[in-house]
Amino acid sequence: MSLSFEFSPEQRMLEENVWRWASTWLEPQMEHLYEKDEMPPDLFRELGKLGLNGIVYEEQYGGAGLGYLETLLVYENIARVSNALAMTVGASQTLAFDNFRRHASEAQKAAILPKACSGEYIGCLGITEPNAGSDAMSMTTRAEKKGNTYVINGSKTFITNAPLADVMVFYAKTDLGKGPHGISTFFCYPKTTKGFVCEKIKKWGMRSSPTGLVTFDDMVLPEDNLFGGINQGVQILTSGLCTERITLSGCSLGSMRACLELSLKYAKERVQFGKPIANFQFIQGKLADMYTRYLSSKWMAYSAAAFCDGLENKAGGKGTDLDRMAAAALLHCGEAGTAVVSDAVQIHGGYGYCQEYAVSRHYLDEKLWHIGAGTSEVRRMIIARELLRDDFASGR
Repeated sequence: MSLSFEFSPEQRMLEENVWRWASTWLEPQMEHLYEKDEMPPDLFRELGKLGLNGIVYEEQYGGAGLGYLETLLVYENIARVSNALAMTVGASQTLAFDNFRRHASEAQKAAILPKACSGEYIGCLGITEPNAGSDAMSMTTRAEKKGNTYVINGSKTFITNAPLADVMVFYAKTDLGKGPHGISTFFCYPKTTKGFVCEKIKKWGMRSSPTGLVTFDDMVLPEDNLFGGINQGVQILTSGLCTERITLSGCSLGSMRACLELSLKYAKERVQFGKPIANFQFIQGKLADMYTRYLSSKWMAYSAAAFCDGLENKAGGKGTDLDRMAAAALLHCGEAGTAVVSDAVQIHGGYGYCQEYAVSRHYLDEKLWHIGAGTSEVRRMIIARELLRDDFASGR
């Protein structure tokens, strides 16, 4: 058996290009953006110029035709500057538009995906509701068929990008009697559709990534805004969770990598008791733990991404190795990341508690990865379920 975790020359070039852009274009803005809780208005157009939107989309739509491993690589290197904005990019490009790409009709894709790749369109995905979080199948948003339209009523909350989105992909009940098997998938244009109301949610972390509470108040959509088939939403929803969890692991990876690099630099420069604090064993122990947690997280996330790319059917879901690997990757990255950013703040001391030091932003952002994309508890349930199924025989 040969195990290689080396990136190809093309992947290295991608990593370098993303980091160069993030460190030169994005980093100088971040202290101001975080304080004001604002996203750069031209973020997605800048990414479009670099060809970083739609990494896995087909070239005919303006995508790069690459894989989820490369998508993860992009998100990690954006997150080295901003965990929050890496999540914003992931919510648009993976959660919303990639889910759409995998299930929409050719005509629907041709109308939307080129603008997603250029950065003209920002996307968001609506699953969570005020009373349906981890139990997503208990959603109550309803789509009632009236002639050749659907009338939508209900709400979605904690929706990343909702306050600024041009396209929203969301799920609603179309047959109440079928329970989870009566869910369908729709898309709408929030800025031009009557009956769509969004209230921005204030957060203590993930600032600069806009989050909204969405209300559908007799919102009328043409029947052509349904995609993937009537009452087929549960399959679409669950199939997208694996690629979501794998690629968004990059948000934690980026924060861990940045905090390790910043802490190494600070520990060498900060002098106390007549010598750099890097000379103290307590500090050395923290740096060693930070490195170990980052490296183990990196191996888990990238191996899951490579495994996904190697599958013909990337749907995942209950009863698949991909479901277990995706949940394990984000579980480990999220919890390791929290430990790493905490150590970074401790190493920086009082300065780590100040907003002008980047480690403070990473500290505030990282906690979300115990909660978002399925809580740590839900991820453990998924892993255990797949370990206990009768046909489990994989050593992955």
